Amino acid sequence: MWREGEVGMQDQRGFTFVEIMVVVLILGILAAIVAPRIIGGTDEAKITAAKVQMRNVEGALKLYKLDTGTYPPTEHGLVALVTKPTSGKVPKNWRKGGYLSNVPKDPWGTPFVYLSPGVHGDYDLLSYGGDSEAGGEGDDADIQNWALEQ
Repeated sequence: MWREGEVGMQDQRGFTFVEIMVVVLILGILAAIVAPRIIGGTDEAKITAAKVQMRNVEGALKLYKLDTGTYPPTEHGLVALVTKPTSGKVPKNWRKGGYLSNVPKDPWGTPFVYLSPGVHGDYDLLSYGGDSEAGGEGDDADIQNWALEQ
């Protein structure tokens, strides 16, 4: 009853349970090797993002100084880059629209620490890193503008 070109039941092939389990095992091993590298890369990416954000804030601070003659004092903080200060020493030539669209936070959701005049220069700008506390090592180390590579 078989005609030429037809496939009979005995010719159909599929995957056995053992073959499927071997593939699942291989995928599990690959995931175990690759996942830690991907997860560890997020901390490194956040550190890089914090450095980039810090450079952007530094650029805004330099523009502020060009327009006003000084860096915003600590009492005004980085808010002075977004909203014109109305107390203390009010800058005369503050740029309409500001220097940043919003007050930045680091990639861990913590506000940058700003001090002017700074201990290490005209101003100090830093992020406390992954642990959001002063000090720390590795991924939790502070990121400081005076320690960034030029």
